[in-house]
Amino acid sequence: MAAATSLQTGSQTTNTQGSFAVPLTLMVSLYFGIGFITALNDILVPHFKDLFHLSNFLALLVQFAFFGAYFLMSVPSGWIVGRVGYKNGIVLSLATMGCGLLLFLPASILVFYPLFLFALFVVGSGLALLQVAINPYIGALGRPETAAARLNIAGFFNSLAGTSAPKVGAAFIFIAAGASAAQLAASVRTPYMILAALAFFMAILTRFVPLPRLLEPTAEAAAEPLDGSAWQFRHLRLGAVAIFLYVGAEVAIGSLLINYLGQPSMGSMTHAAAARYVSFYWGGAMIGRFIGSFALQKIDAAKALTFVAILAFITVATAVLAHGMVGSMAIVVCGLFNSVMWPCIFPLSVKGLGRFTSQGSGILIMMVVGGAVIPEIQGLLADSFGYQKSFLIVLCCYAYLIYFGLSGHRPQQSVETASQTTIAPPELV
Repeated sequence: MAAATSLQTGSQTTNTQGSFAVPLTLMVSLYFGIGFITALNDILVPHFKDLFHLSNFLALLVQFAFFGAYFLMSVPSGWIVGRVGYKNGIVLSLATMGCGLLLFLPASILVFYPLFLFALFVVGSGLALLQVAINPYIGALGRPETAAARLNIAGFFNSLAGTSAPKVGAAFIFIAAGASAAQLAASVRTPYMILAALAFFMAILTRFVPLPRLLEPTAEAAAEPLDGSAWQFRHLRLGAVAIFLYVGAEVAIGSLLINYLGQPSMGSMTHAAAARYVSFYWGGAMIGRFIGSFALQKIDAAKALTFVAILAFITVATAVLAHGMVGSMAIVVCGLFNSVMWPCIFPLSVKGLGRFTSQGSGILIMMVVGGAVIPEIQGLLADSFGYQKSFLIVLCCYAYLIYFGLSGHRPQQSVETASQTTIAPPELV
């Protein structure tokens, strides 16, 4: 899970003439970039663990620094976009990402783990700003009634990036056994310097690509006081926990998958061989999202969430108990069931919020911080009890999602809708 999207399909633009093909292609390519950079973290975790001789807890600070930036920068990013505008916000976010990616160069020269973590925090901050800036464009670049189709396209390419990144990253980063610390550190330079160059190139390209000017809400609507808060809704609070646990479980599995498969009981796979299974894990999510784009039009979201959460629980339980190929394939297949959890949890959580929908959406997006916290908890468990038993924390996450799908999602109160707002909530990884 790397990119969480909420979209108001009623976004307005000052330019409805001409083709949106070029700007839409730009937006989709940015979604691809988000997925690619996020999925590379799954390669960095085992690589830094070996390079710096870290415990699982310390190695998983990679995800803590990255996803922690989302939590800390979500609100400031909204303020920044409000001041500089959506297009300039994209340019600024890409430049920030480029600077963070460039920090991998001095970090690899100094072989200094804290500098790598700071670089990842800067990259995560840039991605948080980028998502705030690009989300409304998907709705604005075309007719409102086709916004869902555009979101599916963006989601597909985001998932495609998540599928390809582990293979590409492994080819660059996992070098021959017996390499020195300096050589292991240097192996990250090429892919991250290429990504830095692409980030700056995309910033320059965005600056000159004509984009429609998105209209902000009217002053009257913005000034309308809201009595109460989205937090007053029980199902929103429970949904925030669900998002937190879902993102945390998905990221934790991807982060520890390579080391899990490297155990003797799982066949002692090399990092390079196990990286292929990380690609399969995210590839399952891509396939599931494609299937879900059709299935969720006919299946109730609560029933769908309960069904996939039960299947995810079964596959993780199998990975905890089984060995060899059975345990390996069980945890990989879990990616397929994770795929539609976000588009089920999100609308169930904001249902009936009315004029608090936007606030509730912001709360849910901030809960991607679960991707920083849950992997750290699993890392502690892995250090103390081993990789298989550490997946018990993931099992607890899916148990809660089963509860949310069965009853936790049911609204106990609602407010009269102040304005018609539609949330289209694909999960882009």
